[in-house]
Amino acid sequence: MAVALKTTCFLQLKKKPQHHSLICPNFCIFNVSAKAFKPPMATLTTAPIVPIVGLAETFARLKQQGKVAFIPYITAGDPDLATTAEALKVLDSCGSDIIELGVPYSDPLADGPIIQAAATRSLARGTNYDSIISMLKEVIPQLSCPVALFSYYNPILKRGLEKFMITIKDAGIRGLVIPDVPLEETEILRKEAVNNKIELVLFTTPTTPTARMNAIVQASEGFVYLVSSVGVTGARASINEKVQTLLQEIKEVSSKPVAVGFGISKPEHVKQVAGWGADGVIVGSAIVKLLGEAKSPEEGLKELEIFTKSLKAALP
Repeated sequence: MAVALKTTCFLQLKKKPQHHSLICPNFCIFNVSAKAFKPPMATLTTAPIVPIVGLAETFARLKQQGKVAFIPYITAGDPDLATTAEALKVLDSCGSDIIELGVPYSDPLADGPIIQAAATRSLARGTNYDSIISMLKEVIPQLSCPVALFSYYNPILKRGLEKFMITIKDAGIRGLVIPDVPLEETEILRKEAVNNKIELVLFTTPTTPTARMNAIVQASEGFVYLVSSVGVTGARASINEKVQTLLQEIKEVSSKPVAVGFGISKPEHVKQVAGWGADGVIVGSAIVKLLGEAKSPEEGLKELEIFTKSLKAALP
């Protein structure tokens, strides 16, 4: 709810001679008696709430416009949650279509050294699930694009699957990415996700057998996450050319959008993958490194804005 406070710049109250000078936010001065002073009444105006669309709907809108989704990833709490909150706003204002927010975990098996280090720093500062949710409840209403949470499975199980889904739904999360759950164990996850209108995104890789890839594509919601290379996250010098073939294979069996991630770190990579037919491009480690190695949070946010704009500009 937006609150607008309207005051009159001149207020004269004649009571006892004891006076104080009060300065209001728009620099007008009140000379009023301490006993006679009553706070000015606030005029409440409710700003229209524009609901953030989901992941699949975002891709559908972009497809109609002939555009490819830009999906940045950052680690929550690195360098701190206050900076994460500002980074989410910067990414949104620079034209991100979906934002992936990583929940720091002590054993991030799918992540390379850059995101592992970011998670370690975040945990060392005391970042936890509850503090992340509190931050998101404040920030998500200020964003125009949906946020997908990237979390390993153990922290979810620790809190209870049903409770976890309800909590992230109430925080405004629209998507969920869990890198360490095989397809065979996603049935209950998918059911709870659907019940809470959370889109559960599944992974397929260059080494996934065709039959299994088809099953993953059919089960994935929001979009299909195509891992561009074998191994963990991290910037690469070039993108595996097999990705182009994999994109074609997926599109032959499904109309669901496909976003490519892992190893994409430059505008040239973004442009190349988009040219191969990807519906979305995910950039993680390069952004996490930028924020983690900045001389100060303020400097990191400035660099984030510049880098994000360069990546976005490489997309159609």
